[in-house]
Amino acid sequence: MSVANEHAASGGTVAPERLLETQRAFDSVAPDYDGPRGNNALIQRMRSTLWDTVAAEMPVGSHLVDLGCGTGLDAGEFARRGYHVLATDWSPAMVERTRHRAATQGLQERLSAAHVGIQQLDQLQGSFDGMYSNFGPLNCAPDLPAVAAECARLLRADGCLVFSVIGRICPWEIGHYGVRGRFKRAAVRAARGVTAVGMNGHTIWTWYHLPREFYRAFAKHFVLDRYCALSLFLPPPYLVDFCERHPRLSARLGQCDDRLGGLPLLRDMGDHFLIVMRKR
Repeated sequence: MSVANEHAASGGTVAPERLLETQRAFDSVAPDYDGPRGNNALIQRMRSTLWDTVAAEMPVGSHLVDLGCGTGLDAGEFARRGYHVLATDWSPAMVERTRHRAATQGLQERLSAAHVGIQQLDQLQGSFDGMYSNFGPLNCAPDLPAVAAECARLLRADGCLVFSVIGRICPWEIGHYGVRGRFKRAAVRAARGVTAVGMNGHTIWTWYHLPREFYRAFAKHFVLDRYCALSLFLPPPYLVDFCERHPRLSARLGQCDDRLGGLPLLRDMGDHFLIVMRKR
């Protein structure tokens, strides 16, 4: 298997076998992804930030596309609020979880799911008011300019993108692994090309991004509105035990995230960043 050295933001490629490895990784965790693996308190905090941002940018009743829907937690929430959501994912098991959620919660009129990966958006048809993506599905996209072009094709005039993307500079991660002498792990996000990230005995092929380099892939079709850090002062979700041991300190760190995460320089760091763009 071969992989181009180009960064995804410049139009990279990945071998089809590696896309399938990523698919199998998410299939393997779909049954328990609503538990601590995929939805602890820190994850829910970031999730709520995306919910609030989408709600502020797009009125109830809007037609949305969820890129990388997972088990449909976000899609289900927006459908309950009155949005019409087409949820997409590269993992067939995740798509089935989303369809089950829609059926059991009586959301089928407003929530549908399609087995479509980030790299397959050319398969979608229709006209939508906005798109959102939570917790890094776009980090698995080998060719971001192609994704940007497809998003522009599918969105109506002034359509909005709200994306939560895994960032390149996470001070908590660097410190956590650095003090333990695991320097290679501490620097994993520094890779310019695709990186193998383990999950549940499988591999997720991942690209890490700085906010500005991520936006450059979309700049031809979209105007940058704003972006902010997610979990900069708070630790990344896999260190949720720290927050459970230090609840008062964690509450203060959360306030720092809310108040300072959108400031220049600080907004370029953090476990994730939240970016909002408008169609030109």
